Amino acid sequence: MTGWFLAFALAAIAFVALLLIGRIPRSTREISAAALLLGLAGYAWQGNPGLAGAPRIARETAGEKFDEHLAERRRGLAERFGPAAQWMMLSDGLARQGKTKEAANVLLSGLRAKPDDANLWLGLGNALIAHADGVVSPGADFAYRRALALDPEGPAPRYFYGLALVRNGQLQAARDLWKPLADSAPAGSQVKAELDASIARIDAMLTADAPPAQ
Repeated sequence: MTGWFLAFALAAIAFVALLLIGRIPRSTREISAAALLLGLAGYAWQGNPGLAGAPRIARETAGEKFDEHLAERRRGLAERFGPAAQWMMLSDGLARQGKTKEAANVLLSGLRAKPDDANLWLGLGNALIAHADGVVSPGADFAYRRALALDPEGPAPRYFYGLALVRNGQLQAARDLWKPLADSAPAGSQVKAELDASIARIDAMLTADAPPAQ
């Protein structure tokens, strides 16, 4: 009942506003009233005024998926001054706005121009992960593997592919990527300390999940 009351009240307010503020001429008043009545008729036909209100919660705010810390880590490990930088900057800008699909498409455009750029493949893997809400899709997995094949000794592909695998529960595969990277990292570096700590946690989880010895 409240829904009908509000509908008629809004229609009446709109008509009064047209008369007092809009100062519509007398010749168009009947047409305006008819338009409002048609709107009410459409509401009666399609609407459900008795249905309880249920405000929709936005899926997520723009840019919420974008992780500035990880982006800075990637730039430190990879493409800050390389030929992929312009594509990565454009993609990051779109990702900050929550436009994850467009961010991935930008990198696909870059790969058409530079198909053998490991940094672009790595960026595509990260962008696809963001677009899939953290899930390692087949496309993201292919992109990471392509980055590894093009730059097998580079730290960035191993670091970010391992991170994606950890977040998807593939602990042993992540450890296999991270252990050689941690061993080759400079002693005392932040990356080495972070990797060593992460590997220790992985080892603890793998041990906890291991079946008891017979």
